[in-house]
Amino acid sequence: MTSPSLHLQDWRAWLPDGDAERDARIVTDARPAGRSLPAMLRRRVNLAGRAVADLLAELDPDADSILLHASRHGDGERTLELLYALAEDAPLSPARFGLSVHNAVLGVYSIASGNRRSLQAIAAGGDELAALFSEARGYLAEGAPQVVAVFSDVPVPSRFAGHAPASRGAAALAMRLALDTGPVIHESPWPGGGEPPQPADAIAWLRDGGELGSPLRGRAWRLAP
Repeated sequence: MTSPSLHLQDWRAWLPDGDAERDARIVTDARPAGRSLPAMLRRRVNLAGRAVADLLAELDPDADSILLHASRHGDGERTLELLYALAEDAPLSPARFGLSVHNAVLGVYSIASGNRRSLQAIAAGGDELAALFSEARGYLAEGAPQVVAVFSDVPVPSRFAGHAPASRGAAALAMRLALDTGPVIHESPWPGGGEPPQPADAIAWLRDGGELGSPLRGRAWRLAP
């Protein structure tokens, strides 16, 4: 059975090292404002979390879409701080733990926006974009009119950098996906190698066109004009 094709209705991105003049949908602020979050919640998330919240507010202004968020490393700073504390037999902060898990950003955003739809956090060992598309296709096939999928990451802390793939830099991408309106995301086999796509790669793909491949899944995507 052939899987239904995804359609891209709209997208927004945060790329601190990007060129805003090339595409108005890309925010290049080094420190995202996080205007969609009240101050008490804004302080609880890192810069990527603030960017994600603002992107979601633009693509889902009524806060009634299913939300997916994929990140390979999540908030690595908080996670490693907890591990260091464990190694030193220091007490752990429950609040810090709660904000270190992958679903923290969507949880904070849902509190601020009042979104009570399904929220899903994904970590796929480098294959996050393919996993996002697969999960979105499943929700849409079950009858959801649209899904907002977010792909974000930041460089891991320097003490861990030698154990992780080279980072393309901090970035976040939000896509509103459907099955019937917008340009089609064509999927095909990917014969080449290379590294798994990071958020900055996916942003460049949407901005500049061409083909984006996932060597782990062996799939490639091309956006129809």
